[in-house]
Amino acid sequence: MVTSETSSSPRALRYELLTLGDELLLGLTANGHLTFIGAQLGRRGVLLQRNITITDEADAIAAQFRESWAQADVIITTGGLGPTCDDRTREVLAQALGQQLILDAATEQAIAQRFARLNRPMTANNLKQAYRFEHGEVLPNANGTAPGLWVEQAGKVLIMLPGPPNELQPMFIEQVVPRLAQLGLLSAREAYVQIRTAGVGESLLETQFEAIFQRYPALSIAYCAHQGQVDCRVSSPDQTYSMTQLQAIAQECAVLLGDNFVCFGHDTLTKVVADQLRAAGRTLAVAESCTGGLLSNNFTDICGASKFFHGGIVSYSNDAKMLLLDCPECLLSQHGAVSAECAVAMATGVAEKLSADYGVAVTGFAGPAGGTGENPIGTIYLGLHGPGGSWSRKLSYPGPRGAVKQRAVTAAIDWLRRELAREASQAPAPLAN
Repeated sequence: MVTSETSSSPRALRYELLTLGDELLLGLTANGHLTFIGAQLGRRGVLLQRNITITDEADAIAAQFRESWAQADVIITTGGLGPTCDDRTREVLAQALGQQLILDAATEQAIAQRFARLNRPMTANNLKQAYRFEHGEVLPNANGTAPGLWVEQAGKVLIMLPGPPNELQPMFIEQVVPRLAQLGLLSAREAYVQIRTAGVGESLLETQFEAIFQRYPALSIAYCAHQGQVDCRVSSPDQTYSMTQLQAIAQECAVLLGDNFVCFGHDTLTKVVADQLRAAGRTLAVAESCTGGLLSNNFTDICGASKFFHGGIVSYSNDAKMLLLDCPECLLSQHGAVSAECAVAMATGVAEKLSADYGVAVTGFAGPAGGTGENPIGTIYLGLHGPGGSWSRKLSYPGPRGAVKQRAVTAAIDWLRRELAREASQAPAPLAN
């Protein structure tokens, strides 16, 4: 069995990911497995060396697996474990490794029980999912019928996972990562400190941090920009600096950033704002035009959102803005739906209609049609209503419609984050007991 010297510092191992499925190659399904698994391994100090997407054909699967098995220490496969005729991964890899497949009684029972709970008949082809490698183990699937499989052979590890993300992701986090860490094949904890920022570009962020990082020559730095945010990862692969030292360096960076600092770690902007609202005992409602419910969806993705999120109103037409948000007809006639005045009216209207402390509104031209000379395509107006007053903000995001909508949502959430932080900083200190 391949092992590393210590569980906190795994030696350089080669990890490969094989994603299987014609639907990936045809573009019918995005390869989110690479994004997810690559990120999870990266958090534990492992760089995924290669990802190859393969058709469902048996010969293609066998050929690629043999190549990867010859050079990799750990191979992860996704897909091809289901009940249908195009699910061949289990059978092909068993043959490649010279192992028999045997029926696992516990898995067969679990599949039958799942069908019984769903009040659905279990067809005979579902039974193929209950087979495992004779010298392997089953990774139970609490969210589906196809379990994962774990095989250790010839000093290597093979991990086979089902294709649906809602089945794969919890299985990977709850079962695969702990087992790999126990074997010393990845770090038992995160291998870096991530500084999450908003409102500052990647190049400017690097410039700001330069004076700090120059004092630590062995430091490893990585930047990642995405949708109006930039993450900076600080690590020490050769362990020149301890985790405590890395955290101290990151804290110094956070102080330098001021309100451009969002958090340490991986919390989303929305999660940070949700925590702020809960801590302050404040509530929120949102009004959307061009983003069409995307802003509301961000908040309802948070577990327990009902504690702080009163709701959202998608008011796309002018009539909807007047009927649902009490936007004055004269205001819309004079200034238009894409204006600072309309954004403020929407934010104020939704806060009043839904009895929330804060109201956030988004209106704009997401494109590709629309726009005016004063407000071209990509123009976004945000409105913010809170206990301290009401404000608007004009933004410009040239680009594809989907990107404009996402950046508008990110900007709206970040503005609310800053306002909540400002309110918290001005709150009186609690009375001493």
